[in-house]
Amino acid sequence: MKLTVIGGGGVRSMFLAKSIAQSAAKLGIDELCFMDNDSIKLNIFGKMAKRVAGMICPSLSFSLTTDSVEAVTDADYVITTIRVGGDIMRVRDERIALSKGVLGQETTGAAGFSFAMRSIPVLIKYCEEIKKYAKKNVKMFNFTNPAGLVSQALSDKGFDFTYGICDAPSGMLNSFAVLLGVESQRVYGDIYGLNHLSFFNRITLDGEDVLNRIITDNRAYEETDLRYFSKSMLLEKGFIPNEYLYYFFYRESAVENILAAKKTRGEQIAEINEAMIKELSLIDIDRDFDTALEIFEKYYGMRENSYMASETGVTRKNKWRFDPFSEDAGGYAGVALRFIDIIENGKSGEMIFCTKNNGALSWLYDDDIVEITCEISENSIKGKKFDETNTDAYARELIRRMKVYEREAATAILSCDRQKAVDAIALHPLVESYNIANKLVDEYICLNKDYISGWDK
Repeated sequence: MKLTVIGGGGVRSMFLAKSIAQSAAKLGIDELCFMDNDSIKLNIFGKMAKRVAGMICPSLSFSLTTDSVEAVTDADYVITTIRVGGDIMRVRDERIALSKGVLGQETTGAAGFSFAMRSIPVLIKYCEEIKKYAKKNVKMFNFTNPAGLVSQALSDKGFDFTYGICDAPSGMLNSFAVLLGVESQRVYGDIYGLNHLSFFNRITLDGEDVLNRIITDNRAYEETDLRYFSKSMLLEKGFIPNEYLYYFFYRESAVENILAAKKTRGEQIAEINEAMIKELSLIDIDRDFDTALEIFEKYYGMRENSYMASETGVTRKNKWRFDPFSEDAGGYAGVALRFIDIIENGKSGEMIFCTKNNGALSWLYDDDIVEITCEISENSIKGKKFDETNTDAYARELIRRMKVYEREAATAILSCDRQKAVDAIALHPLVESYNIANKLVDEYICLNKDYISGWDK
């Protein structure tokens, strides 16, 4: 079986390689290809990923390439995780939104629209190549942000072999398992909503609902991502929100904190990555992998401990290291690999997935891409049912509003229609201004002129 990663020169490539290599023998993966159009990053992070995979599974054939056709030819599965324009464009996306007084966060904020303007056309090109050159029954897992909007556009375009994946829900469940002092495989969750805008209404430990036990535990607000939320609010609501809902519940505080900080998250990441690449470029990774790993750990630890710090004022102080041989925590590769395990081995199982609604959320359209707990089998993906009886009214309305934005934004980007783009962004729950939407669209069209075409309407 061949698995291809498009965007294999990313900073998180070693995590992908570790996950895949640890599961390769069990899943029958014997060929792994990491592709990236940035040869410098591929020669650093791709090469480190290849070294890690070789340490774990020496029999795994691992190739690096800048040729996308070569990468997807005869692939059984493809993971896409790309950043068109690099870190500097993220910085500009977010600063433009902040200059209008609205959140610039690249996945939930207005900046996500600009990111999607660049990403969707490129992903369509890759999807067309996958459809032409990969195996007939190929499946593609998209991790490119904003995952909900991007997945909606690819679905609307007719690429029914694509699925959105995210490690935020599984990461939160893992943190609850640690809180409860149990193995992660004993903890499950029922979740409904959209990518980065979803709600757990039930969390089980060995089948027993422990959601209330978690939200009443003061430790959860120190040791898990419930640290971003008010305990009284969660007790009143009776749900557990995705960490990104901080931006919706406390949007004024988020914007104020970011503007007061010296750097945005995008600027932090850009500076950390630039310094890391500069140091790693001086190392012969093949001969001195240990030194390269020490450099990587230093800088990636900075990334982890600064996560959401500017927006929330909450910092982490964990010592971070990368161990190729420790039990894999999963991440977004883990989501894809679990799905592959089910499909290839004729199993059935429950997992959180971004897929077509098909009646799962009663208040949305069937072809809306949603993030929900699904029953997965070899032949079907069936989302659990959620309606007024088992969901929160506020959550339903927020999901509906954000889905209207995603749906209309996907249409605008696919048709390169400026007016539709303005209408979409004006409906975004974190914008809610036709005047600001007009200004944002014009500036984003100008910003992205070297990456897009057809937006002169």
